[in-house]
Amino acid sequence: MTGRIHQPSGALPAEFIRPNGQPVPRETIERFLALEDLSGTISDVLDKLGVRGAVGASILRPTISTARIVGAAVTVRNVTQELDPFASATSKKNRMTEIEGINQAGAGDVLVIQGLRDVSNMGGIMASLAKRQMLAGAVVDGGVRDVGQSRRIGFPVWSRDISPITGKWRCVTVEVNGTVNVAGVAVRPGDLVIADETGTCFVPQRSIEQVLQLAEAVTRQERHYLQQLDGGLAIEDFARDLYGRGD
Repeated sequence: MTGRIHQPSGALPAEFIRPNGQPVPRETIERFLALEDLSGTISDVLDKLGVRGAVGASILRPTISTARIVGAAVTVRNVTQELDPFASATSKKNRMTEIEGINQAGAGDVLVIQGLRDVSNMGGIMASLAKRQMLAGAVVDGGVRDVGQSRRIGFPVWSRDISPITGKWRCVTVEVNGTVNVAGVAVRPGDLVIADETGTCFVPQRSIEQVLQLAEAVTRQERHYLQQLDGGLAIEDFARDLYGRGD
């Protein structure tokens, strides 16, 4: 990894923090955002390349249905804290430090958390901090809470669960910018995260430009089909064109 490490916040030991991936040019992000049927198009392209990287919105559900984001992944990995939650709460042993993921992110990045099910791995205060730091959004394989707050400030989150149960007495953050597993997909820092109301896609950093070019070609073809349909193209002619079946 040839990325960078920002000055640690002190919330997590420095040896648990890995470098970020290489920044994604703003022009590249804008070209992705210009695609129609964003996650569906990217999912199709990933299939063509033999890359498993798409997760449906029935698994990772968006808190803001109209949101569309594209940005580089900054990853956080949480595991179960061994201490009893009551003992952690009474001793104030909060070892969930998603704040360090936000600290390591740059403007436009996406916080990606491999977290715990049924408890919150990110709440309203951290969503507000991430918004202030100009992150594009967050993807959490686990629970989140305070979704009303994240909606009010316009910070979109895709998560597996929504739960009022705090994770700060139940989770331990063990790594920032390592490889995480999100719904069966390996996500590395610097991979491109694409999410909308249909789903979330993760594009390996090495494949970003190739995926973009193929996706733009798909979008051009689909626009051509729509123009033909608007022009009254007969269904049998459309089927012949779409499926390549001649007489």
